[in-house]
Amino acid sequence: MSAVSAEAVPGKVRAQGGAQPWPDGEGAAPLAPRARLLPALAAVYRAQLSRARVARIPLLFVATFQSVGIMILMRGVVDGGDEARAVVAGSSVLVVAFVALNLLAQYFGQLRASGGLDHYATLPVPPAAVVLGAAGAYASFTAPGTVVTAVVGSVLFKLSLTHLWVLVAVVPLSGAALAGLGAALGLLAPRQELATLCGQLGMSAALLLGVLPASRMPAPIAYARDLLPSTYGVEALARSFDAHPDWLLVAADLGVCAAVGVVSLAVATWAYRRAAVR
Repeated sequence: MSAVSAEAVPGKVRAQGGAQPWPDGEGAAPLAPRARLLPALAAVYRAQLSRARVARIPLLFVATFQSVGIMILMRGVVDGGDEARAVVAGSSVLVVAFVALNLLAQYFGQLRASGGLDHYATLPVPPAAVVLGAAGAYASFTAPGTVVTAVVGSVLFKLSLTHLWVLVAVVPLSGAALAGLGAALGLLAPRQELATLCGQLGMSAALLLGVLPASRMPAPIAYARDLLPSTYGVEALARSFDAHPDWLLVAADLGVCAAVGVVSLAVATWAYRRAAVR
């Protein structure tokens, strides 16, 4: 009986048990194709939304209760007019800041510290899908609390409810800007504790610079207010309480929110790539 060595038959391996030989010139099975952005984004979004629904409902209640409590306190010093509009709009967007900025910074900081980014790095999904999916889930999770706060504030300060449909644009655009900022803070912070601190400071800035009327702020603080992404969502919502809103200014404020959202999410995607390869 003669034996034939493996080298005598290049490109093939003797099959055992009826197994198919590898194709000529290949030494391993081909990898699955990389997932496309939109299907991967939808999958991450659904997974993160399911997780947030279970774990974040108590915190959403706290965020809503906090914003309503602030409006009740401000009711004693603010009677109406532009100041009342600023208080209601700022308190409503504060719910978005609490969840999309503060909690997302903590989430990504914890994910980086615990090695959870390694799990996402092994999946054949684009980095943008991970960041956008998590940011979108956290931002959309804030919608119920924002609507409740805006309605309660409008009734409390006797503001018109006619144009509250503007929240359909304010929540996702402000949420995108703040969620991108929160994700970037969580991914760039060298330690989990610093990510938590940055998230808390960002939410405090949204509270102090968004809820307090701009007319009562000193000039340097008013300039700092213009640098905060949530400010433009607050301004757009505050203008909608007018009897005849200036829709061009509302659209301009929302456009700034959208532009900041694109930039902040791009920075967060870069920060994710940087953290995932370390």
